[in-house]
Amino acid sequence: MTLELDELRSFLMLASELHFRKAAERLFVSQPALSKQVRKLEEKTGGPLFERTRRKVVLTEAGRVFIPLAERLLRDSQEALNRVRQAAEGRAGTLRIGFGIASASEILPQTLLRFRRTYPGVEIQMRDMSTPAQTRALLEEKIDIGIVRLPVVHPELFSLPLIRERLVVATPRSTTYRPKEGLACLRDKPFLLIARAASTTFYDHALAVCRRAGFIPEIIQEANETFTILNLVRAGLGVSLVPRSAMRMNVPGVSFHHLPIAEAEWQIGIAWNKLSEKRELIKRFSDTMRSVVACHIVLTCPVIHSLPREMTSTTKCRYS
Repeated sequence: MTLELDELRSFLMLASELHFRKAAERLFVSQPALSKQVRKLEEKTGGPLFERTRRKVVLTEAGRVFIPLAERLLRDSQEALNRVRQAAEGRAGTLRIGFGIASASEILPQTLLRFRRTYPGVEIQMRDMSTPAQTRALLEEKIDIGIVRLPVVHPELFSLPLIRERLVVATPRSTTYRPKEGLACLRDKPFLLIARAASTTFYDHALAVCRRAGFIPEIIQEANETFTILNLVRAGLGVSLVPRSAMRMNVPGVSFHHLPIAEAEWQIGIAWNKLSEKRELIKRFSDTMRSVVACHIVLTCPVIHSLPREMTSTTKCRYS
């Protein structure tokens, strides 16, 4: 036997009023219907919950014990209903997000802060992954969203561009960099790079830019974190190529130099599986991230390129 929510509501109303007519009026049911609900509940509980006389209705000991239990059951059922509705609307559930070294700039943390404030019912799980690993995880539905290096070419995946990123040269302050020669002036310097195991696409991109400058770098040290690389540069162990966003880490003793070549640039976007059942949740996160990007473009330096027209036309900057 199972308890019905209507039976619980009828019991609690009668327990509050201790009067069948008044309780029935508050429930908008007839008095016989209320009596029937209470009798059905008493049959399930195995004993009377009320003592009835012509003059009054009083709770039995079983009735008094049942009150907090019935209240909790109703609260839990309402909470369950609310959570399911929120999940259907993309306001609750679990969102698994992949991100890479070059995407973990201030855009992603700001998006997470804003999203968590707006949708506190959503649990966010973060995974540090390269773009190829994110692509596989999206196809296998092991993550819901990827912050990836574009393009991502796969018919099952959908992607939107967010920002453009660039490689910049990082050198110790004591190292002379000649802008007219560009990266080629560092051909004889030892290089420090983000490990290929940490980001295949970034590592290969850095090597390609060096080859474009006419040399293959001597890589003496690799590390998984950009901050570690910058501190090795600061210590004078060598020079490096890092994402432009690394400049905001403000590591002292490191100089950054622009690379004025098209090959130094790439695009970062957000990707997801077209068949994902979390479409509403993904859309809310995507909209939040695009809003943060729009604000970032307005409020920061102009070296970050503008969003495509189709994105900026639907994105508003909210200061929060």
